Amino acid sequence: MANVGDDDSQYKINEGDYVMLKRGEIYKAVQIQSKKKVMFEKQWLFLDNAVGHLYSTTFEIVPGGQVQPVKPQDAPSAGSDAKQAGTDNRNIVDDGKSQKLTRDDIETLKEQGLKGQEIIQQLIDNSSTFRDKTEYAQDKYIKKKKKKYENKLSILKPTCRIMALMYHGREPGKICHLRYDTLAQMLTLANIHAGSKVLVFETCAGLVLGAVMERMGGYGSVIQMYPGGGPVRAGVENFGFPSHFHDTLHDFPICHVNALLAGTLDTSFKDPSAEASNSNAAMEEEPKMEQSKPPEDPANMDTNAGEERTDAERESGRDAKAQLKRVKQEERRKKLAAAVAQLEGMNADGLVIASRFHPCPVLMCLIRFLSPSRPFVVYSQYKEPLIECFTKLKERGGTVNLRLTDTWLRHYQVLPNRTHPKLLMSGGGGYLLSGITVETERSGRSNSEEPVPKKQKLTES
Repeated sequence: MANVGDDDSQYKINEGDYVMLKRGEIYKAVQIQSKKKVMFEKQWLFLDNAVGHLYSTTFEIVPGGQVQPVKPQDAPSAGSDAKQAGTDNRNIVDDGKSQKLTRDDIETLKEQGLKGQEIIQQLIDNSSTFRDKTEYAQDKYIKKKKKKYENKLSILKPTCRIMALMYHGREPGKICHLRYDTLAQMLTLANIHAGSKVLVFETCAGLVLGAVMERMGGYGSVIQMYPGGGPVRAGVENFGFPSHFHDTLHDFPICHVNALLAGTLDTSFKDPSAEASNSNAAMEEEPKMEQSKPPEDPANMDTNAGEERTDAERESGRDAKAQLKRVKQEERRKKLAAAVAQLEGMNADGLVIASRFHPCPVLMCLIRFLSPSRPFVVYSQYKEPLIECFTKLKERGGTVNLRLTDTWLRHYQVLPNRTHPKLLMSGGGGYLLSGITVETERSGRSNSEEPVPKKQKLTES
């Protein structure tokens, strides 16, 4: 039974965990750190007291910025004792004079230490039109005031769905306006599962990469194909994966794919100081012209000694920087070699593409690394790039079950006598192109044996 108790720790908030703060429909990813101020919804708070509590617990922000768990109360909530309600709202005029409490009065109540529920009750008692509103209007008024004055939040464990909701609600451009339902379809269409080898090319702040790693559960291997100088994994850090998850993650620059396919990629280590040492040796072999120097003044002996010490310190600093640079380059070489070892087999189990670049050259380049009978999925905010991909794949051959789809998602409000579609909704969830690779019979060669194009160019769609 001891093991069960140990497993319970994953359901509790621990120091150093990455968590999601939730208030209403607003989310924010933060890390639990001792005595660290966190800004959430224009309010400073500390999360020290959240350590040890279960995830999904609701906390209340008390004076001083500390959080404490909300205790269940049997007492009725604010406004629940208001039995009287009007039949309609036709005689209610919103002239701004119905509330007797001013802003200064509300600030005074806050300074006196009144909680959000008590402030809301004061607003109800001092409203001249609340009793005349209908029951629905009263509930709507209370919910609006709770959102404004109740300092409550929930702490959730990060998941790909919550991460997608956070990005889509705050910065949708960072994830190419990828919606959480579209992300779920991508994981399903690409058949992401534990123990598989998946290629991922994305420019969605690491959201798609993190979702793939979460679905695989730390088993298998993920190769991130990245453009530019280095991989972007800001979203992956917010998932708070254990260390063994990162052991399965590899990265490979897409600009070296053609060299890898042609067999000309060099992963051997080159010491950057070798050329410098050779040039220094050549300079030492050259004859030096000795110049006569005047006798040194004893008064300047200390100054010269200080300069020599300074030169020695500078030389030591340069050696340390060179050594650090060699270590970093060796680490990058090892990572590149590990990624090459994963790709050389040309036996990947899945391919996921979601980026702001035009997907056609990326897809045509990376699909060669898939084994036959393996799925691939490409996301784009617009359908025209995917139509071009669809046409190219049809001309090329080697794929079956090609499908170009889009999804229409609409949320519904489900309440007694008030169930209806919500007025505000997402205009579109982007488009998905999916298919399965097959081995071609053309000249007895498979997809991976096709000629390598001379140049692959990435352009933004």
